[in-house]
Amino acid sequence: MTSMPAAAHRDLVDQGPQTGRDEPEVVPLAEPRDGVPVVVDTPQALATTVAAFHQGSGPVAVDAERASGYRYGQRTFLVQLRRQGAGTALVDPVALPDLSALGQALEGAEWVLHAASQDLPGLVEQNLVPSAVFDTELAARLLGMARVGLAAVVAEVLGLGLAKEHSAVDWSTRPLPPEWLRYAALDVEVLVDLRDHLAERLEAAGKAEWARQEFEAVRLAPPPSPRVDPWRRTSGVHAIRDRRRLAVVRALWQAREAEARRRDVSPGRVLPDAAIVSAAQALPRTVEELTALGPFSGRGTRRRARQWFAAVQEGL
Repeated sequence: MTSMPAAAHRDLVDQGPQTGRDEPEVVPLAEPRDGVPVVVDTPQALATTVAAFHQGSGPVAVDAERASGYRYGQRTFLVQLRRQGAGTALVDPVALPDLSALGQALEGAEWVLHAASQDLPGLVEQNLVPSAVFDTELAARLLGMARVGLAAVVAEVLGLGLAKEHSAVDWSTRPLPPEWLRYAALDVEVLVDLRDHLAERLEAAGKAEWARQEFEAVRLAPPPSPRVDPWRRTSGVHAIRDRRRLAVVRALWQAREAEARRRDVSPGRVLPDAAIVSAAQALPRTVEELTALGPFSGRGTRRRARQWFAAVQEGL
């Protein structure tokens, strides 16, 4: 990639927040300096990208977009990368599920991610495994920054305004809208520059080695163990105390989980937590009593009312 000159960034940072203001003055980062790249979604395009990133130099900015709240699980639906000499690449892991060739091209390079623990599990599923990591969110935490979201850290450190309005969209959508792709490209646009500034601050604070150890711990962290009784995390379950009703919560949660997995839809979109808790509290004796409950009044919920009622009966 063609990084923004360090001097230019320092000039922006030197302007810094003005005395007496709560927020730093920022320069909006509206367009990727090289334009929005075409999505890499064919083996031929991937081969070209692999060659470019293998020839590139320095750290690699990496980001991943998921469809949390829309799809089941935490799969990656877009991978963004940027490297000096290679530019920016937006890779579609749905069309190209095995990205091991890209991972091999990046072997030995430091990956720069923000909140690496969130993205690495999905990247590993695509055979993208880093040999070294610099986590800009973790660095911001170690430096005691009050806000550690990417946009906030970029604003404070680089004086640049990074839009975040597309962070919670359904990234499984195909084709991806142009404005989403612009957002995705901008997410890795200045990540390496941010890394360099944060590394300087960590060194000045005597925390560079501490940070390195923390980054390595994130990189080597094993996948999280499955939760014990995950149904107990149902929102509002704390209001239910007797075993009979808790058994209904568990049965409905399990039925919802199976349906969500089958349809590849976020569980909350299949049946809201409020509906599970409402049914457990009311203990409906018929399908009609179940659908009379407010959270079961939606068309989609009513369509599967017999399925949910069967789960209630199973819990009882």
